[in-house]
Amino acid sequence: MKIMHDVDMREYTSFRAGGCADTMAVPESTEELQEILQKLQRSGEEYLLLGNGSNTIFRDEGYHGTVIHLGDAFSSIKVDGERLICGSAALISAAAHEAMEHGLSGMEPISGIPGSIGGAVFMNAGAYGGEMKQLIESVQVVSADGQEICTLSNEDLQLGYRMSRIQKTGEVVVSVTLKLTTADRADILSAMQEFMQKRNSKQPLQYPSAGSFFKRPEGYFAGKLIQDAGLKGASVGGAQISAKHSGFMINRGGATADDILKLMHLVQNTVKDRFGVEMEPEVRIVGGPAEKNEKEGR
Repeated sequence: MKIMHDVDMREYTSFRAGGCADTMAVPESTEELQEILQKLQRSGEEYLLLGNGSNTIFRDEGYHGTVIHLGDAFSSIKVDGERLICGSAALISAAAHEAMEHGLSGMEPISGIPGSIGGAVFMNAGAYGGEMKQLIESVQVVSADGQEICTLSNEDLQLGYRMSRIQKTGEVVVSVTLKLTTADRADILSAMQEFMQKRNSKQPLQYPSAGSFFKRPEGYFAGKLIQDAGLKGASVGGAQISAKHSGFMINRGGATADDILKLMHLVQNTVKDRFGVEMEPEVRIVGGPAEKNEKEGR
């Protein structure tokens, strides 16, 4: 197991902003994962699991704990009939491509999400009407204390809008079994390309970001609220509300985590004042002095 210290988390997160983590552990097996979890449980040290870093911001003050970043051994993708069995570090895009190659349909709407399969379970990630809840058959997890390995069903996961029970329990996803359906490979590829074209035309993919920054408030669309509040294109330092899609906050260059968080608060306060709507970030914010850590993210 690789152990690193003073790790610049800009290199591990899609926003390319923020401070350093005191320690990063990179387990390459379930046994090593259990070992580090048990060690952290005994010490009482703060920790979190980081997937592909596409939905996480580390504050500029850094993270005073251990980041667990699953190694390449957790990136396997296997096909078993109509089931796709993925290690939790496998990328959603890679899993969707493997499914397509084997004529398995279901992942097309989420195929462009730049996260890991484990993080997608944690967040019940979704796009264009599709979400992980529709696909998951079962998930293998290690308990937060590292002592137990168990299999959870779709129902066990308590999946809702951008939520799962794992956000509360601290369990660590190690593998995911998806139940897909057989379809024509050309049709699957065409659908994936269509969804990717939609993403490319509507989203500012040329800039570092964490995708849709805010959760969708009930009865509203986050991007429209932000635009109607007059904040499209608004910026703080290097952070900006995208002029292409108001639901996206981007790093125009040199943005600090503080820039991003100040812009987040500007959006929250303005939308609350104008429309009386609370804007809750979908992005996980970790580190700094006032930390309330969740244990995993995509």
